[in-house]
Amino acid sequence: MENQQKLIHTFGALAEIGSEIAQKQNFQQMMRTSLHLLLGSLAIMRGGIARFSRFGHELNMIVVRGLGDEFPLSMNLCDEDERQFLTNGSFPIEVAQAKVLPFFQIYDQSFDKKKIELLVPLVVRDEIVGVILLGEKANGAGYSAYDKEIVGAMARHIGVGIAQRNLLAELERRAAENRQLYDNLRMTYQDTVKAFAAAIDCKDKYTEGHSVRVGKYSEIIARELGWGENETEGAAVAGYLHDVGKLTVERNIINSPMRINAKESAELNKHPAVGYEILMPIHHPFADVPLAAKYHHERLDGRGYPDGLIDREIPYIAKIVNLADSFDAMTTDRPYKRRRPANEVVEDLQRNAGRQFSPELVTAFFKGMLKELTGETKEKRFRRLLGRDYMEAEGIVPMLKNALNGLDGTSSLTLISLD
Repeated sequence: MENQQKLIHTFGALAEIGSEIAQKQNFQQMMRTSLHLLLGSLAIMRGGIARFSRFGHELNMIVVRGLGDEFPLSMNLCDEDERQFLTNGSFPIEVAQAKVLPFFQIYDQSFDKKKIELLVPLVVRDEIVGVILLGEKANGAGYSAYDKEIVGAMARHIGVGIAQRNLLAELERRAAENRQLYDNLRMTYQDTVKAFAAAIDCKDKYTEGHSVRVGKYSEIIARELGWGENETEGAAVAGYLHDVGKLTVERNIINSPMRINAKESAELNKHPAVGYEILMPIHHPFADVPLAAKYHHERLDGRGYPDGLIDREIPYIAKIVNLADSFDAMTTDRPYKRRRPANEVVEDLQRNAGRQFSPELVTAFFKGMLKELTGETKEKRFRRLLGRDYMEAEGIVPMLKNALNGLDGTSSLTLISLD
C-alpha cells in the first residue's frame, strides 16, 4: 500500500511537471515550480537547477532551495566533465562515486557542506542543457534505484523545458540579428537613393534639391492618404528617382537660362522613358518606382507625355509624383521665372484638380499643409522645404479651407481606388 501511494504521488508529480513545462509562462517560475515538485516527490531536503552555457562552459544556478548564500552560483566544466555527462545522459550520478571527475574535485567542499548526493545531467538531443543537484532525503535514507528512475524521468521533463527556452532565446537572437540586418540594408538603400537623387540634381544647377523635395512631397501625400510605412517609403523613393532619365540629357539643355526650343524640348521629353529603362532592370523593394519615372508627366485629361494616357491608364504612384513634381516646379525659382506666390499655387492646384491632378491627391496635399499651419501637427515638413515666410503668407489658411470645401472627392477624370 505504501509503494502504491508513492507511485501515485510520483506519477502526479510527473504529470504536473509535464504540464508546467508545456505551458507558456515565465521561465524562472517554471523552473522554480519544477524544482519544488521534484524535491517534494521524494522528500528531498535541498537542491538546485543549473543552466549550462556552452559558450562559457559553465553551469549557472537558476533556482535553488536550501543551498544557502555561500553555495557557488556559477561552476565551470572542463571537456572531460562534459564528455562524461553526455555519456551518462539523464541518469543520476552519485557524487560520492564520481570524485575522479575534475568537476567534483573542484567543488567537493561545497557539495559536502550542503550534503549534495546526486547530480543529474540534463541532456537533450545529445547536448548538455544543465544539471540538477539534489541533497539528502528527509528520512536520511539513500537513493534507491527506484528513486533514481523517478528523478531521471522528472529531469528529462526539466531538461526539455530548458532546451525549449534556449531554442526560443536563439530564435529571438536570430530574429533581432535579421531585423538589424534588414534595417541596415534598408538604410543603405535609402542612402543610395538619396545620393542618386543628389547626383541627378547636380546636373541642373537651377533646380538643385528638386528630386529630394519631390520625394518628400510624395511622402507627405502618401501619409495623408493613410498609406502604411512601406507604401509611403515607396512613394518617397519614386519621387527621389523620378528624374533619373535626365542623366542622359545634354547639360546645356537642362541648364539653359531661357526657354528651350522645340528640338531641345523634344530631347528633354525623352527623359521619362529613359528613366524607366534605367530603373526597370533594378530589383527595387518597391515595384512601382520605374512606372513613376515613366509616367510622372502624364495628365488625367490625356494632354501629358510620353504616351498621352488618361485617368485610369496612369499608374497611381505616377499621379502622386506628378502632383509633387508640379508643386515643386511652381514653388522654386527657375532661370526664366520666379516662384509663384502661395495663393497662386493653391488656386492652380484647385483649378487643375480633375484635369491634371487627381482631386483626392490635391485634397490630401492641402490637408497636410493646413494641419501644419493650424498647429494640428508639430511637424514642419512644408516650412523646412519652402521657408517659414512663404508658408505663412497672409490669407493662406482661409484659402486652403475654401479650396478644401470646394474640392469634390472625385470627378469623371480621377481614380480613387488603389486597385
